[in-house]
Amino acid sequence: MSASTPSPAGGPLVGGPADPEHDPTAAYVLEPDYVASLTGRIVSTTGESKQSHSPINGAPVAHIPQSSEDDVVEAFARARRAQLAWARTSIDHRAAILMRLHDLVLDRQEEILDLVVWESGKARRHAYDEVLHIALTARYYARTAHQHLDTQRKSGVVPVLTRVEVNRVPKGVVGIISPWNYPFTMALCDGLPALLAGNAVVTKPDAQTMLTALLGAQLLEEAGFPKDLWQVVAGPGSRVGMSIIDKADYVCFTGSTATGKLIAKACAERLIGCSLELGGKNPMLVLRDADVERAAEGAVRAAFSNAGQLCVSIERLFVADQVYDRFVERFAARTEAMALGATLEWGPEMGSLISQDQLDTVVAHVEDAVAKGARVRAGGRARPDLGPYFYEPTILEGVTPEMTCFGNETFGPVVSVYRFHDEADAVARANDGEYGLNASVYSQDGPRAREIARQIKCGTVNVNEAFAATFASIDSPMGGMRESGMGRRQGSEGIHRYTESQSVATQRLLRFSPVLGLSDKSYATVMNANLRLLKKLGRA
Repeated sequence: MSASTPSPAGGPLVGGPADPEHDPTAAYVLEPDYVASLTGRIVSTTGESKQSHSPINGAPVAHIPQSSEDDVVEAFARARRAQLAWARTSIDHRAAILMRLHDLVLDRQEEILDLVVWESGKARRHAYDEVLHIALTARYYARTAHQHLDTQRKSGVVPVLTRVEVNRVPKGVVGIISPWNYPFTMALCDGLPALLAGNAVVTKPDAQTMLTALLGAQLLEEAGFPKDLWQVVAGPGSRVGMSIIDKADYVCFTGSTATGKLIAKACAERLIGCSLELGGKNPMLVLRDADVERAAEGAVRAAFSNAGQLCVSIERLFVADQVYDRFVERFAARTEAMALGATLEWGPEMGSLISQDQLDTVVAHVEDAVAKGARVRAGGRARPDLGPYFYEPTILEGVTPEMTCFGNETFGPVVSVYRFHDEADAVARANDGEYGLNASVYSQDGPRAREIARQIKCGTVNVNEAFAATFASIDSPMGGMRESGMGRRQGSEGIHRYTESQSVATQRLLRFSPVLGLSDKSYATVMNANLRLLKKLGRA
């Protein structure tokens, strides 16, 4: 893709070639026409735009049109009109479109990966996780659509004479506010089951990775979803985000715990539902019988995938005395051997942080810990030679409660390692704090590891794996306990959250009132006798 110089602020990306040899931040990294084909999907009449830059090299990427509250109103109006017609389509029709999306995502993999890497700075191998996850999600819900959405027969109060059916009715228009860390996955994965259930979607992706989300919207349309069914708005959460909450029939949010609490309050005021995947300070337990080499490999992925900018990444590592020294030695060696790089090519094992804010947080957490006595076993330095926001994968020992990184989420490539003597103590320390999103347990004794997993207060727990086993198993629910969120994505819970259950009962012959001249007292006697009979027959 050739580079071009920027137009005046707020305009499209047009102009002649720039010379990055003299000004490496002057050249836009994407073709103007390509960018315009994506940003044209944003509902925006303000004439305002916000420039985005690539964390790989600081080069400008796009001018992102900004939406107003009136634009949000218009987006919902379009979505509601489209939803009325969409809700009348068959489940098979919707599922077939999802299956076409599965193929499109795989066919357009290279384009998706390029855009994810340009906007997020992550290593290409971690960008591929997003392609994989969306393909899995689309295929799963397409293949299980009837299982989740078909009308179900239930037991009536009077056998044969009472017929009960439960319908799954779409809520209407779902508002989705998605983050920057997995811009393709988070932009689409929560919305796909919403569409399958008969809803429309209005989404506000994060400003730093807007083009990736817009490419997702383009692929939805190419797969066959009606254009107006998926609306995209852009702008600050204080303006656009709250407008979405004010108008949506259900809200799905992924982000910080502090923001999630505000959204939950706003949804409660309107008596609408919401699902929230929030922060985490996720633990890993390496038990005394763990395969040390496998655990060390898993810990690298657990802590440093996407430079630690992953809601389910591990930031606290508890290791049994019996294997602690061997494990830390192997973990540190693997960490120091990691290939780092800012490139669109395959190869690097870790890419960049996304912004100066993220880098500042990581630097502050490590410097605070070291100043208060923590020891750096690997990493511990920013790497501006690799890119403006690079920080080495870092292992800390001796982290104590007075250090900022002890209980606060870093959301970067930093993990603290702790020794434990007793497994009950390790579980208690893993459960310490208010978070409860993801955990990991390494042991060669599967039943014991699964029993320990049941004691950990997290929505997902992986045994002998970092996070991918639960994250990629779309048939199982995923979400947080305590201050890590509410509600679940994936599985039946991930689609039923977007529906209202409606019971329809048809009564034959018998009515629920005295008949044939029975008094109220006689009616009650007859009904009691029927209840006792049904109990003897084993009826629920």
